[in-house]
Amino acid sequence: MILKDKKILIMGIRNKWSIAWGVAKSAYEQGAEVIFTYSSMENVEKINTLISEIPGAKAYACDVGTDEDIKKCLEQVKENHGKIDGILHAIAHAYTDDLRNDFIKTSREGYSHASDISAYSLVAVSRIAMELELLNQGASIVALTYFGSEKTVAGYNVMGVAKAALEASIRYLAKDLGLEKIRVNAISAGPIKTLSAKGIKDFNSILDVVEERAPLHDNVTTKQVGDVASFLFSNLADAVTGEIIHVDNGFSTVGV
Repeated sequence: MILKDKKILIMGIRNKWSIAWGVAKSAYEQGAEVIFTYSSMENVEKINTLISEIPGAKAYACDVGTDEDIKKCLEQVKENHGKIDGILHAIAHAYTDDLRNDFIKTSREGYSHASDISAYSLVAVSRIAMELELLNQGASIVALTYFGSEKTVAGYNVMGVAKAALEASIRYLAKDLGLEKIRVNAISAGPIKTLSAKGIKDFNSILDVVEERAPLHDNVTTKQVGDVASFLFSNLADAVTGEIIHVDNGFSTVGV
């Protein structure tokens, strides 16, 4: 097991269909102690029911929109679990109108909100984790992104811009945190039927295109993404940082 004796914090758990849950299950199967955070907007009873499938797992509310709440949450994690070895950033949000309308109609507030929650929160979490000395040397931070950060994808709109900012942040964080031997990477997962994906107009048509054109002619699963995340959390990836790794059955490599 490649994560034996490691502690991994999964930030942004929502439900059993989420990529975060796929990462959590893979990490647990690879020997890790798994800890969760969830948005204060989530139903805590449903979250606790979900994570009960992983023995000993604990979950903490965390509003990443404020530094104060991030600090309070991470202090609780350190107090109850000690230093940790990895963080999964599986947090993103945009207003529905800003996803459904043309990008040019994005509101100033919507642009700021999507960028703050989906991109800046990674910077804030990383900084506060370092200030609290939460991370062990050699720890790994992994974020989730999507191809819509690189190319225009119908219906992805302002989230594509936020994910582009997230990916740029990955590279700058990798440079800064490399001095402390902390690695920072992102996984650009292929489209998966998650709750968040329902906000994208005509999402099923995207799945059909990927299945038709990807070299492996299939859509990816949360398990496949989870297994790549486990690799990035492990010592097997101790020379990998600042990278955006595509887990999309090769779709991002295909031209016209």
